Amino acid sequence: MRLIVGLGNPGARYAGNRHNIGFLALDEMARVHRAAPWRRKFQGEVTEATLGSERVVLLKPQTFMNESGRSVSEAQRFYKIALSDVIVLHDELDLAPAKLRVKLGGGNAGHNGLRSITAQCGNDYRRVRLGIGHPGDKALVHAYVLNDFGKGERAWVEDLCRAVADHAALLAQGEDASFQNKVHLAMAGRGWDDVKQVNAAATGRD
Repeated sequence: MRLIVGLGNPGARYAGNRHNIGFLALDEMARVHRAAPWRRKFQGEVTEATLGSERVVLLKPQTFMNESGRSVSEAQRFYKIALSDVIVLHDELDLAPAKLRVKLGGGNAGHNGLRSITAQCGNDYRRVRLGIGHPGDKALVHAYVLNDFGKGERAWVEDLCRAVADHAALLAQGEDASFQNKVHLAMAGRGWDDVKQVNAAATGRD
C-alpha cells in the first residue's frame, strides 16, 4: 500500500493558492479514480482508491502547511507504510510553471511542508514537484505562494492536475520515470511545454 499526500493549507481562503497545488492534484486524482468520500482522520482528510493494481491512501493534512508532518506520521504509523512508499505532491518554486519532476529524498528547499514531514518521518520519501515558477525576488516568495493562481494560469494548472491523475497508476507502481514522461508528453500535447511566467499575482494584480 502507498500513502500519497497532497500539501496545502486548509480552508476556503487558501483553496486557490499556488501553495495548494498539491491539494488540487490530489482532489483530481480522487475524482478520476472514483475514490471513496473524504473523511476526517489523522489530522487531515483521507480516502482510499485503487490506482492500476495498487491500493493507495490519499491524504490532505489539515494542520496548515508547516505542521504537515504530524498528519503524515499518524497515517504512516496507522497503516504501517514504509517511508519509501510515501509520496508527497507539493508546489515547487524552482521548477517552471506546468513542469513536473519526481525525486526520492533530497533537500527541502525552504518548503515548510517538506521540512515538517522530514522532521516527523525522515527524509527518504518520494516527492512529486509541481512547478509554479519563482517570482524572481526572494522577498516576493511569501506573497507569491499565498496568492491565488491568476486567470492566465488556471488552464495549465487544471491540465497538469488532470495529467497527474490520468497517469497516477504509474506513480503508485513505482514507475517514476514513466510517470514523469507521460505527464510531460500530455502537457506538451496541450501546448504547455513552454509556459511563460506570470508574476502579476505576486504584487496583488491578476
